[in-house]
Amino acid sequence: MKNNLLTERQKEILRYRKEGLTQQQVAEIIHTSKANVCTIEKAALGNIRRAKETLEFIHTLNSTHLCTLNAGTDLLDAAEIIYAGAETLGIKVRYDTIALLNHIRESNPTRFRARHIREDVKVYINNDGDLYFD
Repeated sequence: MKNNLLTERQKEILRYRKEGLTQQQVAEIIHTSKANVCTIEKAALGNIRRAKETLEFIHTLNSTHLCTLNAGTDLLDAAEIIYAGAETLGIKVRYDTIALLNHIRESNPTRFRARHIREDVKVYINNDGDLYFD
């Protein structure tokens, strides 16, 4: 049975890449091809992405639906919508505007283009003011 989402080889490659080594350099160190390093790294990053999405979902279960940010909404307007909704619930958002915008973008970068939301995003908040997105 697997105890981790990442194999030892995936962890090894990610550590080398974090140190700034190229895929070719990693391949030479671990005696494999650059293509194999690329494949293993891509699988590892996919596992990490899915794990993050799963954690976000779990957090939404323990939170209150705050609002839905509709496609086409400007991120600056999204911040105002979130702050207003949280105020209505009597919860203080833990993020200032810049941190909030970064948090929104980092939640799922493919959902955003420049300053606009590309697809609807459901926003959840817990009693501590943490925000989660689905």
